[in-house]
This record gives sequence, structure tokens and C-alpha cells, in this order.
Amino acid sequence: MKRIALIVFCLWTLAGQASDFETIGLDQLRLMVPTLTGTGIHVAQPEAGAPTWQVNPAAVSQPTSLFTWISDSGSATNYPNSLGSESWHANEVGKRFYSVGTGVVPGVAHVDSYDANHFYNTLIASEVAIPARVVNQSFIFAAELPVLDRDYDGYVSRYGTVFASGAGNGGAVSSPATAYNVIAVGAHGGLSSAGPTLDGRCKPDITAPGSMTSFSTPLVAGAAAVLAQAAEREDGGPGTASDARDPKTIKALLLNSATKPADWTNSPVQPLDYRYGAGVLHISSAYRQLRGGRHAPNATESLSVGAPHPPANTSANLPTRRGWARQSISSTLTRAGLHHYFIDLTGVAGRNVTATLVWNRQEGQAGINNLDLFFYDVGSGALIASSESVVDNVEHMHVEGLPGSRYNLQVLKHGGASGRVTASEMYALAFEFGAADPPRLEQQQISAGQFQVRIMGEPNQLYALEASSTLLGWTALVTNKTSAAGWFQFSDLAGGPQRFYRAAERW
Repeated sequence: MKRIALIVFCLWTLAGQASDFETIGLDQLRLMVPTLTGTGIHVAQPEAGAPTWQVNPAAVSQPTSLFTWISDSGSATNYPNSLGSESWHANEVGKRFYSVGTGVVPGVAHVDSYDANHFYNTLIASEVAIPARVVNQSFIFAAELPVLDRDYDGYVSRYGTVFASGAGNGGAVSSPATAYNVIAVGAHGGLSSAGPTLDGRCKPDITAPGSMTSFSTPLVAGAAAVLAQAAEREDGGPGTASDARDPKTIKALLLNSATKPADWTNSPVQPLDYRYGAGVLHISSAYRQLRGGRHAPNATESLSVGAPHPPANTSANLPTRRGWARQSISSTLTRAGLHHYFIDLTGVAGRNVTATLVWNRQEGQAGINNLDLFFYDVGSGALIASSESVVDNVEHMHVEGLPGSRYNLQVLKHGGASGRVTASEMYALAFEFGAADPPRLEQQQISAGQFQVRIMGEPNQLYALEASSTLLGWTALVTNKTSAAGWFQFSDLAGGPQRFYRAAERW
């Protein structure tokens, strides 16, 4: 059995939690959807530094019954116990992850507190299943270790566990954050490692506020648990739970919704910024994209390897400006696979587009399939942007100020002998075409003793019609999803207590 020594991050200072929650959009999410607190989600927190690796329940304002402590010596459900001792580092990580009052997901179903050496050597390296859906890893190994990364990649591919792993507090990014299939987290505004990896991949994947990556990582792990809970509730649409809770989908949504620092940059062959990844975590935006729903390609093609791939000849469009996909795509030694997603922004100028494609290094594979993203203006046929890394398993595009037109987002799986590891690949795609249009009230009239109004907004989006008699307090009368044409109708008794109406976006 392999035994690996671990290096734990050090705590110097902690950023203010309240301002962090505003920065990452958690305050906004809790205002709109207060029930998203990680309910029903089992999480894990391995910690280095044995024998001091344990979370103290009192330090995170949680009952002892929420925890199990696990090491090479066994497991315990009482605290304190003989397996180890309290870790200040574990407590501070827990405060930002699941603590009541200061954590992202205080409502989690259970927390497994692991000794990190036991966690990797006995469980991950041996592919032993754990009950946790989301794992926070605020520790690093001594360096980037390809064999260790392959263990983590195989584990994610087999079990579908989401790992948020700190990138490190300076210098190069270290394992396990360098694994393909984990979410590598940097510290925005603090000490943080930067990419690329030894083989040229972009890491970290995303950043969050924190003095060091020990304390930015649990914010991302918490966000993953929020999305996992929302997935289980089918907030992404009926029948979507399995696809939405896939770690590829969660990773794509988190990266695609990240906000861009002023000096963020990427290129067609470097999908993410080496310092910030996709940007700074924004949980409410990730949830809104999940709520945008799962969408299939509008068209699929098989074309000769190396052939041009202009927009397909179809009038079909995506029904919403934000959402996601989890889709299988195939190629052969002579044919490439191509999926088309169309969005009609005709007459809507100034939109931004962000799209993120994620797939895994498959279990038992040394390399990855080569997938790319392309973005075309349908009217002119011009290529607007692309993400074409030959080493990353993430492709990411961000384009600002689009003119009004119809656009084609493409996912390409390369064929041929190079860049094709397996015949098929399952990918997750998240997309966002600008901020939501504010709702408006149109065609107001009184007919047959009723006040009638049409609520106009974006297609397939939730809006509430609210009423007031004094403008001092508002009552929601109805909450509906708009049609594919972007509206729904409402009628109210004329002459009733309501005198004023307004529409508001709902998630």
C-alpha cells in the first residue's frame, strides 16, 4: 500500500465572512432561496496534521451527532475520542464550510471528519467508496504527483464524488488540485498558487475569497453542496437529478458563473487564467444557470476529421439564454463528432456570452479525449471565439458586447488517432448569454370586470406578479414561468384592494 506524507496549509488571517458571502453571491441566494443550505447532502473533510486533525463540533456550532471521525485506528461518533485531537485548522475550515452562522451549507446531512493520510492511502488509492457526495480538501501533497492525480481521477470517474481541492499558497499548484477531475481552488485576495501544471494545463479552476486556499476551498465545496441539493430537488427541471448532480455538471456551472477580475485573461489555447481560473465563485449565478434547465443539442453532425464545421442548417434555438447540458458525443478514426446549440439574440445588442465545457479523464486512462468549443455568428458565418486546448479537460469562452444576431455554440470531439482516447465521451456544458431581462407589464386593460395584464420577460423564466394598495408592502399574487415566447397572462378582479402591480424575477 502506498503511503504519502501530507503538508497542511497554515492559517494566518481570515477574511470577514459577511463581505465574503456578498462577494460570492451567497447573501443573494439565501434571500431568494433560503432553503438551499445543503440539506440532505453528506460531506467529508479530510485534514492533515495527525494526531491533530479533528473538527470540534462546538467550534462550528453543530451537534456531535452530525459527525463521524475516521482514521487508520477506526471510527468514532463521540467527541472527544481516542482517534486524534482537535485541529484549529479543521475548525476554521469547518466554519466556512458548514458551521451555523458562518458556513455556506449549515444544513448538511452529515460530516465525515477524516485523517487525511487514511483518507488517501486507504480509501482513494484503493477506490473504496465513501458516503460523502462532496469533499473539501484544504491540504496539499508535497508536489504535483501524477500517480496520485490518476488515483483521484479514477475515483471521481467511478463514484461521481465532487472534490474541491486547495491549489496551494504559493509557487506551483500541488496535488491533488492538479488532478483533471477535481475542482482546484485558488485564493482571491490572498496567498495562492498559480498554474500551469507540469503538462501545461490550466489550474486553479476557480478562486474564492480567502487569506489562503485553505479558507477559499470550503466556500467552493459549500457551493458544490448547494448545487447538489438543488440537483436532488430537481431544480434544474423534472427528471434532471442524476445529470445535474454529476460532478462534471457541478464543475461546469461553478466555473461558468464565476465573475471575472479586471485583469482576468485567457486565450483560445489557454481556457482559464493561470491565477484565477474561470474567475471568482458566484453561487447565486451558478444556481440561476442550473435553474435554466437541461438542454439537448439543436443539431448533431458527424464530419470528416479536419473538415470545416460551419453552423448547421436548422431553425431550432435554445429556449432560454442560460442553462446546461450533459450529453454523450462520439468520434471515430475518420470522423469527428459535432453538437450544435443555437441562441437567437437578434435585436438584443450588448450581450455577453460565457460557455464552459467539462469532461473527465476516464478511469484507467493516461490521457483524455480532445474536445473543443466554437462560437459562430450564424448570419455572417464568422467564428467569434473558440477554446481549443489540446491538454485541458475544460474549455471556457467569455465574450463581451455581442451585437444582436443569431449564434451557434459548438462542441467538437476530435476523431483520428491523436486526441481520441475512447470512442465516446460524456460532457457537461454550461452557458450564459447575459444578465436576465427585467420583467415588464404590457397590454393592461379592464375587461368583463377583470384587470388583465401580460407579464413579459425572457423565455422559460420564473416571474412573480406582486400587488399593493399602498406601495408600502407587496403581496405575490402569482408566480409563473413564461412561455417560449417570453410571457404569461394574468387576470385580477378590477376594483379590488390592489391598486398597484409590479413584476419581479424569481428563481
